[in-house]
Amino acid sequence: MDQSFVNLFFMKIKLLACALLVFCFLREASAQDPQFIQFYASPLQLNPAMTGVFPGKWRIVANYREQWNSILGDNPFRSISASFDARSRVGQGDYFAYGITALRDQAGSSNYLRTSADLSLSYMKQLGGGYRGADQFLIGGAQVGFGQHTLDYQNLWFSSQFDGTVEQIDRTLSSGETINDASDLYLNINAGLLWYAVYDDNQSLYFGGAFHHVNAPKVSFIDANGKENMERKWVVHAGGELPFSHEFSMLPAVAVMGQGPSLLSLFGTNIRYTNRDWRELAIRAGAWGHLSKDVEGSVYLPAVTFTAVLELNRLNIGISYDVNVNKLSAPTNNRGAYEISLIYYQPASRRENVNCPKL
Repeated sequence: MDQSFVNLFFMKIKLLACALLVFCFLREASAQDPQFIQFYASPLQLNPAMTGVFPGKWRIVANYREQWNSILGDNPFRSISASFDARSRVGQGDYFAYGITALRDQAGSSNYLRTSADLSLSYMKQLGGGYRGADQFLIGGAQVGFGQHTLDYQNLWFSSQFDGTVEQIDRTLSSGETINDASDLYLNINAGLLWYAVYDDNQSLYFGGAFHHVNAPKVSFIDANGKENMERKWVVHAGGELPFSHEFSMLPAVAVMGQGPSLLSLFGTNIRYTNRDWRELAIRAGAWGHLSKDVEGSVYLPAVTFTAVLELNRLNIGISYDVNVNKLSAPTNNRGAYEISLIYYQPASRRENVNCPKL
């Protein structure tokens, strides 16, 4: 068989696959939210009821994640978020918390960009506490904000733009597609609940759940008046701290989330060591697994994440790296994503401080 014919055949197969990928991306990308693997270090992105759950007067959080650079080179997926939240006392033992969170998520050579900003509010109801009793709170939270999706249409190409004569893409040819550069600005609503109990300085437990995109906002590049709605997302998460000794403890956690046909489970633990000094220094290290269900219904383990966290009094610095496994290992050479998190707490007075679990 002529080699040039073989090369042309495989080129067309690749172009068809890429065209289908672009089409699916435009139709489905708005359905899936970006996810930080250090979910415990991005609390307001996980659950609005996490607003105000920290030891201190106010908190600043920043997260950065970069993924797929082993395949996409200079155009990987990049997710950046930042949040601020604070807390005010209400009555004898309850608190009102408020905050703001912003997200910027960029994907691929098309510069597909999702941006959003949300105002967070929560009410922390004290259920128990005091001498010989566990500090317990039930918290309800909500977020209201706006978002928009954009892309660089000029960086996209379609199979109709393939010139079979010279075997290359001719962007002067019509793609036959009508795509807007930006979606309409949309309103977004999230809500959640959280319960936690702190039994001792290194012993705690919490459970929470949230619904994101409750109003299922319309997000479409094809038709502003179309029926492309963002899929609602649900999240269930739990965790706590179990002591081994006065210096060592374990912080297991799990988060399960579903959006449309996709399902993701994150689970694992960090081991924590503290020097128990008045200017506390602590370190954490751990491993986390991922379980995913793709749109075809297959469940698999795409990656294992290794984490390390340094606690410097009021500042937590976390870093993690995903090692791709199973069907993602070969095309990526096991190279996954890396992620960085920063959390800073401003100390509060004894009256203003709240006993909270370590996340």
